[in-house]
Amino acid sequence: MPATLLRIHPENPPQSRIQQAVEVLRKGGVIIYPTDTVYGIGCDVTNAKAVDKVCRIKKLFPDKANLSFICHDLSHISDYAHGITTSTYKVIKKALPGPFTFIFEASSNAPRFGGTKRKTVGIRVPDNQIILQLVKELGNPIVSTSVREDENTIDEYVTDPDLIFEKYRLLVDLVIDGGFGGNVPSTIIDCTNDDFELIRQGAGDIEQYL
Repeated sequence: MPATLLRIHPENPPQSRIQQAVEVLRKGGVIIYPTDTVYGIGCDVTNAKAVDKVCRIKKLFPDKANLSFICHDLSHISDYAHGITTSTYKVIKKALPGPFTFIFEASSNAPRFGGTKRKTVGIRVPDNQIILQLVKELGNPIVSTSVREDENTIDEYVTDPDLIFEKYRLLVDLVIDGGFGGNVPSTIIDCTNDDFELIRQGAGDIEQYL
């Protein structure tokens, strides 16, 4: 069946519409949603079949895919990552919610995409009420990868939810229209060595939090 296009107010998301999207996730659905950077494609992190579907859509191998987890707040991070020092935690607490992906060593609880144990995990807490309310209501993190196919190009469709819907309506189960998105992805920071190594400069400036 073609996807549903669900319009949700970005600043005051109605609970009924959040619940509608959560039900799709709980049934193993794949959704497209707004973040504080670009639109993302994702699913419930605990649903292996849904994760495989996300990877097929993006033409990724599950065991090699650099998928990040969207969490509602910092309380989820310790469930999936370990080795976070107090000094590192203080920095990410200041930076989040925000346009960052922080990479940590994966804990034993981190999902095994493609049956392979992950060495690292990327954590996102976007400054966007729609996705944060979705994750909170779902009760699990959401696996996330950007709608963009090529990080080196800017395509018109990645910012316009109507164009996103036209492109992906036969591939996903739900597209959330939360207004126009950005075209600059999150800044990726590697924290695995108790340092803040810049992997990709994106919308966030980590220097202001160090």
